[in-house]
Amino acid sequence: MSDREVDAVDRAILYALQEDARNMSSGDIAERTGTSDSTVRKRIQGLESADVIKGYSAEVDYQAAGFPLRMLLFCSASIHERGDLIPEILSIDGVVSVQELVTGEQNLLVTAVGESDDDITPVAQRLIDMGLTVADEVLVRSHETTPFGEFGPDGDPTEE
Repeated sequence: MSDREVDAVDRAILYALQEDARNMSSGDIAERTGTSDSTVRKRIQGLESADVIKGYSAEVDYQAAGFPLRMLLFCSASIHERGDLIPEILSIDGVVSVQELVTGEQNLLVTAVGESDDDITPVAQRLIDMGLTVADEVLVRSHETTPFGEFGPDGDPTEE
């Protein structure tokens, strides 16, 4: 977690990177923010150093890539070890994400992808073998994302 203050320029940079980090140059972002290209580059470096920007990744359409099943597995683990289990869960073939939940009985949300049930079933079994309880399994039809609105041009609550 970062102690770095994220200001309006940082939020605009984060919004632009969430829109399309691959095709958004620092010059494009500078134009949007009314700052210089070098300021944007320095701000991005600062956001990366502070772990506000944790990395860059491709948004993959697993169905188009031949893996039509996306399963959410709601799991329960002991509170004191749930966070420690995340690296091991991420190492399971087919698992693409783990979210640690802090309310409710189910406290880990595991996302797995595969071609068929034969790919997903071993994931659930591995989770059980780790001592987790798999409380529910949900098949996802689609998954879309959008940049966080508070980072957008109309998202600054201090500008009213």
